[in-house]
Amino acid sequence: MEHRPSLDPAVAQTRLAVRTALADVRPGAVVVALSGGADSLALAAATAFEAPKLGMTLISATVDHGLQSGSAEVAEAAARQAEGLGMDARIERVDVGSAGGPEAAARTARYAALARVAREVDAAAVLVAHTLDDQAETVLLGLARGSGAASLQGMAAASLLEGMPLLRPFLALGRATTRAACAAQGLEPWDDPQNADPSYARVRVRERVLPVLEAELGPGIAEALARTAEQAREDAAAFADMVDETIEDIVEHAEAGISVSVPALAANPAALRHRIIRHVVASEFGQSLSRAQTLEVARLVTDWAGQGPIDLPGCAARRVGARIVFTAAGE
Repeated sequence: MEHRPSLDPAVAQTRLAVRTALADVRPGAVVVALSGGADSLALAAATAFEAPKLGMTLISATVDHGLQSGSAEVAEAAARQAEGLGMDARIERVDVGSAGGPEAAARTARYAALARVAREVDAAAVLVAHTLDDQAETVLLGLARGSGAASLQGMAAASLLEGMPLLRPFLALGRATTRAACAAQGLEPWDDPQNADPSYARVRVRERVLPVLEAELGPGIAEALARTAEQAREDAAAFADMVDETIEDIVEHAEAGISVSVPALAANPAALRHRIIRHVVASEFGQSLSRAQTLEVARLVTDWAGQGPIDLPGCAARRVGARIVFTAAGE
């Protein structure tokens, strides 16, 4: 009997993760975001193995941000590896602005490029290679910004990119697994020097903060943070359903805005009351409220002493009888 060599465990894990992520995706084109790093290269290899069995065609999209010397050569090398895996390789060169800082600007340009490629090929899904370690870093950075429960949610395994499915199959796998998968398949990843630049907060979290937490609190910190993100996301989804069910009965359209019942808000727990306030402002005026702004609006319900209108981003809130009325700024 012919002996077949056993599949490397890391390769098996990456393939299973992709197979699971694609299980509910319609047949069609799949776009894989490929930087050339170990995470995205392992994702490309696993997708190249799994997607054809599901009747899917493969496109890799490498975004050249033009922020480093030699970035064009790096993009070309990544594209050649994608072609070696049987993928239709695309390179998208983008101009990175400065809005929100260099990391945010690069991310905005990158996702816009991925969406552009996905539209051109009528993609069934876009796959990106965020790992469990990325999730842990995201949660810690969110906690440092003090953004509350939202910061604990991290990244979703499945979300939308301009209406198209955006999938993160590797959120339960660590970087050690993706590197091992590349090594087992003879793939040569590129190491981005920016991933070792301590001027970036994410790099400091990766290189300094997480190792200290592991040393002082024991191993498994990244896994624990990822589990916390998953649980927080489940809680957020439950709250969102409660808000949707509640809001239909307590919200009315008002002249130049919208109004909410004071007794109904008062009858709800603070956590739900605050979410309703934020939801109303976000859905009606397209603005996000800080916690301090949310609490000021809530005082119109729980601690009203005749205080006047509260200026908020894009709107103002005031109490009129038994209702909180939100009107557009300047009305």
